[in-house]
Amino acid sequence: MKPLIQAIAVLLSPYLLRGTTKPSVVDFPQTIDGGAWASGHIQGIAVDLKSEVVYYSFTSMLVKTDFDGTVLGTVTGITGHLGDLAFNEKDGRVYASLEYKAADSFYIAIFDGDRINKMDLDAETDGIVTTVYLEEVARDFTADTPRHRYGSSGIDGVSFGPAFGRRNGSQMLSVAYGIYSDTERRDNDHQVILQYDATHWWKYEQPLVQSNPHTSGTAGEDGKYFVYTGNTTYGVQNLKYDPHTGHWLLGVYKGKKQHFPNYSLFAIDGSATPRRGVIEGQQTTEEGLLLPLLQQGRRHEATDIRGWNFTADVGLESLGNGYFYIATQGRVLKDGGMRQTAVLDLFRWTGAASSPFELVSR
Repeated sequence: MKPLIQAIAVLLSPYLLRGTTKPSVVDFPQTIDGGAWASGHIQGIAVDLKSEVVYYSFTSMLVKTDFDGTVLGTVTGITGHLGDLAFNEKDGRVYASLEYKAADSFYIAIFDGDRINKMDLDAETDGIVTTVYLEEVARDFTADTPRHRYGSSGIDGVSFGPAFGRRNGSQMLSVAYGIYSDTERRDNDHQVILQYDATHWWKYEQPLVQSNPHTSGTAGEDGKYFVYTGNTTYGVQNLKYDPHTGHWLLGVYKGKKQHFPNYSLFAIDGSATPRRGVIEGQQTTEEGLLLPLLQQGRRHEATDIRGWNFTADVGLESLGNGYFYIATQGRVLKDGGMRQTAVLDLFRWTGAASSPFELVSR
């Protein structure tokens, strides 16, 4: 009986972490204001459902608020590019993409969310942040033949979810490449996603020392996958696994190649097993593990690429039961200078070709 009990516990664990019932629409405010900050624009969001707090990446700082928009703390002093965020329900920490392109260094930054309890905590000196080096990303970014293999510009989108092709099992950390939009290349029309089992990453974690980037990290990924979306501008900005549908959502900046549909939102079919096939557009024949797009949304006849014209590129978070927070960026004049803002609105997934989300109103 013990193996059966363990199996049931694994299946129920996502819900046990949130309580005995899945969240419903009444559990969430329709909007949350993320404040106004002297920083770069909003890059991604993560929600801790159990504690009812929101984390925001503003390029050079991390902000934490409650569901009322009250600021609970900030982490500053980040000189690299802080990207998308993902909350790890297992250890209660926030995982973020962090890149230092000038140093050819790319990391997952891990924030201790419980300790973010006051303003202007320092990312280097207050013991809030550790980092893990991603060797495979650096290898592709620095490749000379061709320069920036697959058009890699670093990393951005991150999300926890099961291994591709599964609905259950261990939660893997997925990390999506940024991709240069270069319209003269043909080898940059796939999205590239790495998957890692981050369970034992504690042995690689190092404090953030930005003047001396470290290379402590896993020697390899647990999976490397390719998604044919056509051209984008800087690849997957926001990546999110949705347990409700079992699919992966990719929020991107539209591409510029005229023979592609240049959608701004794509979805990976989470039920499909990755298959080995040719990675199109490479200078020499190369095979890899390919992930199919979900057969929903608009269909571009010339390429058979599916997607949507919907903006979800600066903040996208699945809340359960088909509900999402989607961020909108803005700028306001405050305290004598321009400040970056982020407002979260509550949406419900529909998957419709006209619009995959509908705004929730009560």
